[in-house]
Amino acid sequence: MSAPIVVILAAGQGTRMRSSRPKVLHDLCGVPMLMWPVRAALAAGAQRVIVVDGPDRALAAVLPDTVELAVQERPDGTGGAAAAAMAAIAGSGPPAAGTPVVILSGDVPLVSAETIAELLRAHESDGLAATMASTILEDPSGYGRVVRADDGRVLRVVETKVEGDATAAEREIREVNTGLFVFDAAALARALPALGAENAQGERYLPQVLDALAAEGAQVGAHVLGEQALVLGVNDRRDLARVREIAQLQINERHMAAGVGIVDPRATVIDVDVEIGQDTAVEPFTTIHGRTVIGRDCTIRHSYLLDCVLEDGVSVGPFAYLRPGTVLRSGTKVGTFVEVKNSAIGPAAKVPHLSYIGDADVGEGTNLGAATITANYDGHAKHRTWVGADVRTGVDTTLVAPVSVGDGAYTGAGSVITDDVPDGALGIARERQRTIEGYAERAPGRRPEGSAPR
Repeated sequence: MSAPIVVILAAGQGTRMRSSRPKVLHDLCGVPMLMWPVRAALAAGAQRVIVVDGPDRALAAVLPDTVELAVQERPDGTGGAAAAAMAAIAGSGPPAAGTPVVILSGDVPLVSAETIAELLRAHESDGLAATMASTILEDPSGYGRVVRADDGRVLRVVETKVEGDATAAEREIREVNTGLFVFDAAALARALPALGAENAQGERYLPQVLDALAAEGAQVGAHVLGEQALVLGVNDRRDLARVREIAQLQINERHMAAGVGIVDPRATVIDVDVEIGQDTAVEPFTTIHGRTVIGRDCTIRHSYLLDCVLEDGVSVGPFAYLRPGTVLRSGTKVGTFVEVKNSAIGPAAKVPHLSYIGDADVGEGTNLGAATITANYDGHAKHRTWVGADVRTGVDTTLVAPVSVGDGAYTGAGSVITDDVPDGALGIARERQRTIEGYAERAPGRRPEGSAPR
């Protein structure tokens, strides 16, 4: 069998999300929902991937350059969307004889490359003109039902979106259409123009193609998928939450199978593009977003990480916040209530607690004392701070950028450093302490002796 053409139907979806954003652009574990079937199609070896969008082309911005966009000019159902895709395919010349066209749905995100391959194998082995993926659901509400003959042949698919689409007996059927199909390209192109809109919603439904092919004597089949979760559709935000829970568990299990220690997978959020090295431990209530990369033998405790890089042997948290552009070199420790943004913290350096390090470069072996702050913004622009190797800052040091602290230098506790500190020097910038004896007796508003606090 030649490599498939994969069409993803995504136009006109989203009204039940109660959102101005198209449904398939809602986030699912770090990427738009639409990108899950797109990635599955690419991983399955598709020769072409075509996404069907509406006339506003709202999906174009998120698609990779290798993915094509077809436009469904009016919202006339899944059959109309498939017709728009076939027009795009025909526009570059008819596909080779026997080319399969796989139809996916942009709101069925958990379909995998393995599922696509399984469906293609079933289609090829049975020599069918069309193969539909179905599954058995305890509650099939909202799904089209697969109607079979007594001998098991697929007769048709009936929609159940509104009253009048299906009979009461058909609504009792638990085998449902998942929205995944494989068609012979020529057979699909031949059947689509005959689709009518004789239903309660006045739409052309793609499963009607099965009826048209069966009427001309072509063989049509349904391949039952055992893993129901892979074909769950998203109609509203409740569905999205259920799908996200399954996707998150899959992500966490993938990391654990690769040697990552996730203490409580159900209390840990990790986006799909995150990379984590072997023997790293991730403790509960940690959130890791974006394209964060974490090395081996790290420990992450109850912290929030976004688009950052951690080399091997790094310790983070609890209650740390690592923002985009953060790089923690090997052996770094970033401790409790520390925020780091767009900064590189050198090997074996420590930022133990209660600090903000923004737009800074910190050298190897440096220890930044509690409440060290880089004051990186002057009201007009951001500036950078440079801290050398083996520096020791005293508690409550503020480094007012742009400023540098040389290798082996120190700062005194409570200092506001506005000028560069040379190598090996001690920078102190604070008023000398004065002690005023008996001040409490003369202080304004002092309580009379024996009175209760206000």
